[in-house]
Amino acid sequence: MLQTTAVSSEFHPLATAVQPAFDAVQARSPHEPEFHQAVHEVLHSISPVIEQHPEYCDLGVLERLVEPERQIMFRVPWADDSGKLQVNRGYRIQFSSVLGPYKGGLRFHPSVNLSIIKFLGFEQIFKNALTGQGIGGAKGGSDFDPHGKSEAEVMRFCQSFMSELYRHLGEHTDVPAGDIGVGGREIGYLFGMYRKITNRHESGMFTGKGTGWGGAEVRTEATGYGAVFFAQEMLAVHNESLDGKRVVVSGSGNVAIYAIEKAQQLGATAVTASDSSGYVVDDAGIDVALLRQIKEVERARIVEYANRRPGARFVEGGRVWEVPGDIAVPSATQNELSIDDAEALIANGVRAVSEGANMPCLPDAAAAFQKAGVLFAPGKAANAGGVATSALEMSQNASRQRWTFGDSENKLREIMADIHDAAFQAAERYDVAGDYVAGANIAGFERVATAMVAQGAI
Repeated sequence: MLQTTAVSSEFHPLATAVQPAFDAVQARSPHEPEFHQAVHEVLHSISPVIEQHPEYCDLGVLERLVEPERQIMFRVPWADDSGKLQVNRGYRIQFSSVLGPYKGGLRFHPSVNLSIIKFLGFEQIFKNALTGQGIGGAKGGSDFDPHGKSEAEVMRFCQSFMSELYRHLGEHTDVPAGDIGVGGREIGYLFGMYRKITNRHESGMFTGKGTGWGGAEVRTEATGYGAVFFAQEMLAVHNESLDGKRVVVSGSGNVAIYAIEKAQQLGATAVTASDSSGYVVDDAGIDVALLRQIKEVERARIVEYANRRPGARFVEGGRVWEVPGDIAVPSATQNELSIDDAEALIANGVRAVSEGANMPCLPDAAAAFQKAGVLFAPGKAANAGGVATSALEMSQNASRQRWTFGDSENKLREIMADIHDAAFQAAERYDVAGDYVAGANIAGFERVATAMVAQGAI
């Protein structure tokens, strides 16, 4: 299981104008700490906007924003290979469609619960708004664990999951993608069942598909690549580059693997990868081909990398943030990086942190980075490359076109530069220059709030 750090129930005071919206969230959803955390961060950041635009309070923008448009929860019965019936719980939180069809991934992992899916869906609203691609915010998943299951068991689960969820999806309604535990294999089974039930080959209703049947080039690599592109943009503001930098990455899934790959293509040396058993350090630079073989093909533990790579070492049960580096890219899961981890990175001279996962840094860790002058890119901006490329996949499906890898990567790079600029400029407009957390929240909120007001009280 992925290791996470407990979420604190204590929050800093909010501005008077936004406090009622947060109080309503805590009252209606009292046992959802991850969701509270995400809402508090956004409300704290956008307080200056609300002060300048009191009409948002008059029109109930905040109260509508923190309440999902639709919450779907359902049981998922499936038979294991022994014939025994198993039951899991499925979720889809359709948070906001004001900018376009709901868009967000599906996560299959034992840690999935309502709070985590709502936290992820709320974050998705602003992340998707930042891309400028005309997509709303949603998230879904199940507490099903694909790890250790046979191919047939995974297929049967996916088919049962889709037999309920299909009625809420569609290329103009809700377009899911993958997330933790949902890769190309699972997407194939999910899409196949949707096609069978609906009798429609509706390519644009699912992204992350195989490139041979409607998928887009660079979609697999996009989140990891995008996090590195964002770090590159932050450094460029200060006339620095990735060349020669030492990069510490957590995780060993898609995000981590392709963050490592892109960092090394841009002249850095990525020296770590991890899973729940521990982490590896390879001072010569992680061998991406070997890491992919171990984690994507063999689905083995990270210790195998050290066993096969001369000069690499495995640290059992340790914290990857103990390793010195110039750039950190947390790419495993939410709340994985604590204040102690942040202080260790700061003491070791970290220059920039770019969140590859969704909110991997606890609030006090993020605050510590900012206080220390570390360039800090929040996940809703830094890891938006995945959903941005999903939107590009939707565009290709709608127009029956296919773009090359190079074309898609160039579009991704442009979108990440635009996201950086939007966050950077929003922070400057509201006198918090250099604060990418506030800038990203403000830029995303402004786009969503403007559309909400224009479309009326719905």
